[in-house]
Amino acid sequence: MTTHEDEPPAPSSVSRALILFVVLVLGIGLAIGYLTVPGLWYLRLAKPGFTPPNWVFAPAWTILYVLVAIAGWLVWRRDRDSRPMRLWWIQMLLNFCWSPIFFAAHLTGLALAVILLLLITILAFIATAWRNDRIAALLFLPYAAWVAFASALNAGIYLLN
Repeated sequence: MTTHEDEPPAPSSVSRALILFVVLVLGIGLAIGYLTVPGLWYLRLAKPGFTPPNWVFAPAWTILYVLVAIAGWLVWRRDRDSRPMRLWWIQMLLNFCWSPIFFAAHLTGLALAVILLLLITILAFIATAWRNDRIAALLFLPYAAWVAFASALNAGIYLLN
């Protein structure tokens, strides 16, 4: 006989939790992006030659935030107190701090430190999630690649300015 605790969650509660993760991550991410839109300061900065056009950032982050939300939901569903879940929350905090530091405070050096910590935390999430939730870890691979690229971009801006 199966106990109630061994039963998988009802589809509606799974759907609600997943939707909540997506809405929170995407909503906060897009709100921060909206509040810290690159302005004249950013336009005047010297930028590395590999800087993509500004229009690339919003669609890239939208896709990445959805992947990050799904990965967070998968790990949360498995074990809310796990090391991967703690790393997931830490990387979200670092992610959400970067734009205000870079675009609002204009602290490119501090932003570089934050994004490098973010990249380390993302890689730690992938490494710790890999064993128990390979899908969550795989969902973070594009995010790691993008943040590595963004780190190089931030470093270039820091060095050129």
